[in-house]
Amino acid sequence: MARALMKGTEAIAEAAIQAGCKYFFGYPITPQNEIPEYMSARLPEVGGTYLQAESEVASVNLLMGGAATGYRVMTTSSSPGISLMSEGISYIAMAELPCVVINVSRSGPGLGNILPAQGDYNQATRGGGHGDYRIIVLAPGNLQEAVELTQDAFALSQKYRTPVMLLADGFMGQMMEAVEIEPRETENPSSNAEWAMGWRDERGGKRVVIRSMLLDPDKMEPFSAHLQEKYAKIRESEARFEHFMVEGAELAVTAYGTTSRVCRSAVSNLRAEGLKVGMVRPITVWPFPVKGYSSLPKSVRGILDVEMSPAFQMADDVRLATLCGLPVATEGRWGGYSPSVRQIEDKCKELLRK
Repeated sequence: MARALMKGTEAIAEAAIQAGCKYFFGYPITPQNEIPEYMSARLPEVGGTYLQAESEVASVNLLMGGAATGYRVMTTSSSPGISLMSEGISYIAMAELPCVVINVSRSGPGLGNILPAQGDYNQATRGGGHGDYRIIVLAPGNLQEAVELTQDAFALSQKYRTPVMLLADGFMGQMMEAVEIEPRETENPSSNAEWAMGWRDERGGKRVVIRSMLLDPDKMEPFSAHLQEKYAKIRESEARFEHFMVEGAELAVTAYGTTSRVCRSAVSNLRAEGLKVGMVRPITVWPFPVKGYSSLPKSVRGILDVEMSPAFQMADDVRLATLCGLPVATEGRWGGYSPSVRQIEDKCKELLRK
């Protein structure tokens, strides 16, 4: 696909199709409604199926059924909708099924409002549902990266047989930028999925049953250990981050998603003024990129965490990543507002004066 100007939600949807997504199950909720709308028109053109369920709970259970066949499947929602899907995502993690979940987050708790926010961090990075599980969570910083990470999400979900979430927000969903979307995978992956549900001639008649319950503790205990071993491999291999102008920095700003764009501009302006400020941006928020913080230069004497969340949820992971070895200050806006470049610049100057 040639470079084109697209809205974020539509770019994510087309990227999923170009990654081989054939089945979409979802329910409308602002601010991600353009994704199911786009999928309803495009999927039939590529031999896929769009199905609008009667609720988010139904959507995630349809997602589980689709994933069990080995096909590439996806659902999308926004914050309270993801809350309703959390039990199903927990079941999918237990069943070790690959699927992609897009969260174009909004302000909460409760129904909050329909404006952008980053209050879903803990829900996403801690699994959201019950039990000892994690999901891979990717946090794009611009629309081209959202396209690429959406396609990565399908590959990672198949590689590890686990749900993968793209954590965006309403700003990223509604903004427009030029993107280039290349086909990533069009072959039907189910033909090579030995674990996929059903009766197949190529298995010599062997039937595969997928389940999400092990009543025998002698089976449940080693299976739980198996999941933790898989998550340890993901931590080791899949953590991603970006360093921006960290050389010689005395203060490191950290942010993900939309706020990282604001911070990038602030850091560039401050460097132009001769102030020693850099940025570390998590691209995966789970696994959290600990190395992105442990590898900061020794000159860094403090970190500024910037979020669209009054609870500053990522700050806890930043403190853990530095073993509480650096002071972590916070700054942001919430409820639908984004911090401004000037606000971040002023806060950085204040911290550098201390």
